[in-house]
Amino acid sequence: MKTLKKISLSILGMMSLTTFAQEFDASLQIRPRYEYRNGFKSLIKDSEDATSFISQRSRLNLNYKQEKLSAKLSLQNIRTWGDAATTTTADKNGVAVFEAWAQYDIDAKWSARLGRQVLSYDNQRIFGEIDWAQQGQSHDAAVISFHPTNHQLDLGFALNANAENTLAPTTPYTTNYKSMQYAWYHTKFSKVNMSLLLMNTGYEFAKTLTDLEVDYKQTYGTYLSYKENKWDANLGLYGQSGKSFDNDVQAYYAGLNLGYAVTGKFKVGLGYEFLSGKDQNDTSSDFKSFTPLFGTNHGFNGLMDYFYVGNHINNVGLSDAYLKLNYTQNKWQFSLTPHLFSAPNTVLDASNMEMDSYLGTEIDFTTSYAIQKDIVASAGYSQMFGSSTLERLKGGNAGNTNNWVWVMVSFSPKLFTIK
Repeated sequence: MKTLKKISLSILGMMSLTTFAQEFDASLQIRPRYEYRNGFKSLIKDSEDATSFISQRSRLNLNYKQEKLSAKLSLQNIRTWGDAATTTTADKNGVAVFEAWAQYDIDAKWSARLGRQVLSYDNQRIFGEIDWAQQGQSHDAAVISFHPTNHQLDLGFALNANAENTLAPTTPYTTNYKSMQYAWYHTKFSKVNMSLLLMNTGYEFAKTLTDLEVDYKQTYGTYLSYKENKWDANLGLYGQSGKSFDNDVQAYYAGLNLGYAVTGKFKVGLGYEFLSGKDQNDTSSDFKSFTPLFGTNHGFNGLMDYFYVGNHINNVGLSDAYLKLNYTQNKWQFSLTPHLFSAPNTVLDASNMEMDSYLGTEIDFTTSYAIQKDIVASAGYSQMFGSSTLERLKGGNAGNTNNWVWVMVSFSPKLFTIK
């Protein structure tokens, strides 16, 4: 009888361990970055001086998993060195929640995630984390995922408000979208990966002083990628339609990249992007400029962020032809990327005469070194050689030296793991 009791207790103990098996890990990221900005985002004027500063991301990531339940909490502080006095009693930005979500795995093929989360798909042209920005990008959303072998369908939903209101607001209260719904499907055919995206975003605006409305814009398209031996390629095609500020939207995008690994260490790539715009002498009220919405735009169209990083929205569009040279040696990585920019739509001078479409050439050089597993040092130098047409669009003086320098160290240790 005693033996049977011991066996029963042992089985119950093992069942208990199985039932409540769980994993927990904690990691830290400390990422200070020095920047020297001299014509960053826009050509520097004769009356302006360059600036420099050090920003820092401090992020704590907590991950938990128990059978079908998983959760993540990511807290961060974003600061500029010196924005708070050495004797301050409060931080300027405080601690913010970057991610806070819970996911339930319904079965092997279905899952649902709710809360603040990163939405990142394909090459991050439409949806991205924007990891370069110290604050990153995350959404308050619900995502239902269906992921059988070689397929994945994500359905996302979001609804934004500024507070727990008792009545509907009468004036716009946020520059964020009011609502969003999207479907993203991914599959693989032999050596080709294909994604399809359909997204609907609603933005609130005041049609009159007392009439608050929501306009819905649709973004749809496909992303294809291919890899075989030393060759790889990807193609993105997207369109936009719907309404924006009570005006019709008609815009489109195309991006193509082709890469070839010359050796195991050296790779060459060619790329081209086209983002539709609107002629400056176009008198229609339609929005014809493509907007990459939630993309990691810093990673496209030059690292100096002259285009689509908080600027150049609803403008004359962009044509970007570029060359990529990448070299890897042991713990070192080097990259050189020249961009040739032009305006696909008409730019007018002060006399309403059409200007040359050439905007400028930007050269980006970056390097990184893995000091050890969780410490990476990186740096970069970029210079913009602008034209008079770029001056017309963005102001400043193209004759001045317009450059940007940055140096960053990322410490990303895993603090501990419990299983």
